[in-house]
Amino acid sequence: MTDDRFARCLTLIDAANAEDPNQDQSQPKELLYGQRMSDMLARFQPDANEAVRLAVRAQHIQRWKIPRSQYPMTKEGYLAWRTGLYKFHAETAGELMRQAGYDDTMIERVKKAVSKRGVKVNPDTQMLEDVAGLVFIEYYMLDFAGTKPEYSEEKWLDIIRKTWKKMSDAAHAFALSGQLKLPEPLTPLIVKAVSG
Repeated sequence: MTDDRFARCLTLIDAANAEDPNQDQSQPKELLYGQRMSDMLARFQPDANEAVRLAVRAQHIQRWKIPRSQYPMTKEGYLAWRTGLYKFHAETAGELMRQAGYDDTMIERVKKAVSKRGVKVNPDTQMLEDVAGLVFIEYYMLDFAGTKPEYSEEKWLDIIRKTWKKMSDAAHAFALSGQLKLPEPLTPLIVKAVSG
């Protein structure tokens, strides 16, 4: 029963993300992101629990529906956008889990992780944060750097340190173990940011 429910829920999440009009490597952007999140979790924590496996797949569910441009281009606007996204992602994930046959307890557990509640104290939320950080470093940091040529080295060190700070010691060890493909042009900067 659990396996059927889990597979059904992943199918629903992927179908929702397949509607993304934005493309990445000729695929719907958020569909690819969800798959990368699941793949990274399997590499980093292959025995992760079911709630975490669902949460990482749903983390950016239908993200394009709440564009950054709907909020003021200020720090406060950015924070309001992120908060709105967390709530939207959690509610959407919860609704799809309900359709797949999950009970309220499991739904609330996944929603708590997806809405980023309890980082550092809730193991499910921390695992999601770890995987998101690892995926950002391996797949997205270099492209992001390309969109911000005006950023100074200090600004980059700050961005890397903020990402690093959200991650656990286990994720730090994994990132530096050679199991994570660090973006080659940024590797010296990453090492500088996280050493000491």
